[in-house]
Amino acid sequence: MGSSSSKPEASESSHIWKASSPVGVSHDVVESLQSSNETDTSRAQTLELAVQARVASELRKLEAEESALLKAAQDKIAAQAPEQAADEQKSSPAVSKEVAALRARLDKRKQLRPVPEAVEQARGDVIKCLMEHDRRPLDCWREVEAFKEEVRRLEKGWVEKVVS
Repeated sequence: MGSSSSKPEASESSHIWKASSPVGVSHDVVESLQSSNETDTSRAQTLELAVQARVASELRKLEAEESALLKAAQDKIAAQAPEQAADEQKSSPAVSKEVAALRARLDKRKQLRPVPEAVEQARGDVIKCLMEHDRRPLDCWREVEAFKEEVRRLEKGWVEKVVS
């Protein structure tokens, strides 16, 4: 054990090909393959370098496209900036008034029609239970089931109204 090395010696590195049957290629091709100093490793390295070069060129192309799109977007924003600059100079009361108007519009959208008292009561019970049992929300399963039942009743009434 260990008396011979595991790597082949330099003198054994030449490729000698011996066919067991008649060769279907010319002698010149066989000689060129045998005399070639290209190995599997060098072919793999050449292929890897070609792939890396292609990926790098594609990446440069994508970066150029992306930078062009970014520049176009920045130009578009810059064109809109003078219009927005006038809006940005609003005073604090004007901004507060605008926020209040937006909140009022949002509140109008939230409630298209009033929710029945039973559903609101069940919802309140769930919220109250969850606040009381903030570390153990699974203790509120009864309240959640009651809320689900109220919502089912509401949905069933709506479906019957729509269908009939």
